[in-house]
Amino acid sequence: MRTVTVVGASLSGLYAARELRAQGFDGRLVIVGDEAHAPYDRPPLSKDFLTGRADEARLALTDAEERAGLDAEWLLGVRARGLDARGRAVLLDDGRTVSTDGVVIATGASARRLPGDDLTGVHTLRTLDDARALREELIHGPRRVVVIGGGFIGAETASSCAGLGHDVTVVEAAPLPLVAPLGPEMATLCAALHRRGGVELVTGTGVAALRGRSGGGASRDLGTTGPGHAQDGPAGRTVTGVELSDGRVLPADVVIVGIGATPNTGWLAGSTLALQDGVLCDDGCVTGLPQVVAVGDVARVGGTRSEHWTSATEQPRVAVGNLLAGRTVGTVTALPYFWSDQYGARIQFAGRRRKADTVRIAEGTVVDGAPGEGGFLALYERDGRTTAVLSMDRPRPFMRARRQLAYEQGPVEQVEATANL
Repeated sequence: MRTVTVVGASLSGLYAARELRAQGFDGRLVIVGDEAHAPYDRPPLSKDFLTGRADEARLALTDAEERAGLDAEWLLGVRARGLDARGRAVLLDDGRTVSTDGVVIATGASARRLPGDDLTGVHTLRTLDDARALREELIHGPRRVVVIGGGFIGAETASSCAGLGHDVTVVEAAPLPLVAPLGPEMATLCAALHRRGGVELVTGTGVAALRGRSGGGASRDLGTTGPGHAQDGPAGRTVTGVELSDGRVLPADVVIVGIGATPNTGWLAGSTLALQDGVLCDDGCVTGLPQVVAVGDVARVGGTRSEHWTSATEQPRVAVGNLLAGRTVGTVTALPYFWSDQYGARIQFAGRRRKADTVRIAEGTVVDGAPGEGGFLALYERDGRTTAVLSMDRPRPFMRARRQLAYEQGPVEQVEATANL
């Protein structure tokens, strides 16, 4: 194998490039990235970067010395538009073609959007440019901020906005935020963090439309999430509110849409690769083509697509080994672990929860439906065995429980709850 092309200059793309050199590949290495920026760390975007505690230099994942050591050709600010597997080439949208013997797909995911969200004042938070634009808007005095989506990105962004002194409301369609990964009992305790942080939480209702107006003009409905009703906001229009599915309208100067992400597979349409909510891979990140592997947010490995920080750092080691071998010689096996920082609290979770699991507070207290002072440690159990562990502000007990869980169930995969954003 003389040339390998990594498509995606993201966290997973960088780790794949590192692994290629570490595992002995000394041929031509090409790294293609659609952003003009060198690889950077995404999780701080919703936290320290947004609040001004971290600058862009602290986000950098690599430096000039390492890039020189990788001896790679960096093609930044250009998108891949196609994969010619038969001809073994990556097609770029600027007309260039990169001939290659192997491909690592690391194109990540893009933030889901709402119809009509092209209004001024409506933001997603996935990229450095997204975070720059949002931070610039938040420094101009107190604003009415509506965060759509109560998942980890939404909760962390709401926490940051509240910490900056803004009036924040979180809208979550589910009965409770984080109910899917944590279950209703523990999701209730996490919901209490919003109240503790002075943030209004609206649950059990969706968003019907974003409202906006032109300068000096009357407010008007500019879009709806219903099928067939999407409208583009005319140029110069600014968001004024969020209309909920129950008819209420929340006034808003800033709207942040945090409703998940979609894997970036559009450029692979027409290739022979199987695509279904990501690039389908076996347990070793190998696609239907042995010379093509996929890692990170875009990869559906063994039936699961994991948008987590350390999935993007653990998968490349296995994927590159299989790519260089020309077949699957290793597989990804890990026990999930995530953490999230919200309203001054650190939430940590390890394991695999199922709906039938029971959960109990093993340490700490719960007072009036909220975490007591000092946080808590909770154990999820099934048939007399611990299946997962959750803690809030109890890092040492959590680490002990996590190690025990890892011993019983296998290696622990560290993942950042905010994923790669």
